[in-house]
Amino acid sequence: MVTCFLKYTIDPIKVKEFEHYGKLWIDLVNEMGGFHHGYLKPYEGANNIGYASFSFPSLSDYEEYRNKIACCNKCQEALQYAIYTKCIISYERSFMQPIFEGITGKAKID
Repeated sequence: MVTCFLKYTIDPIKVKEFEHYGKLWIDLVNEMGGFHHGYLKPYEGANNIGYASFSFPSLSDYEEYRNKIACCNKCQEALQYAIYTKCIISYERSFMQPIFEGITGKAKID
């Protein structure tokens, strides 16, 4: 499994627009074979930083998803929404491998 972790610099007066953008992508990633772990919007502390993470079974599955974005109308609409609202100033993307199980082999995700 590979997890894409995103750190966003957002416009602090456009947090509601960032939240809407995130909700669009949660559905899209899940529809396209990934598992979205959600977005995090500012609450306390820095008012211009947001995060998101989602996983795919493999890097090749992620790359297949990325290739589908160009020809997916819903994806293009979501990207255009961010451009139109200017809610995202910049972002950093990292790829990681998650560890969900402890020593006992049991994961607790509720």
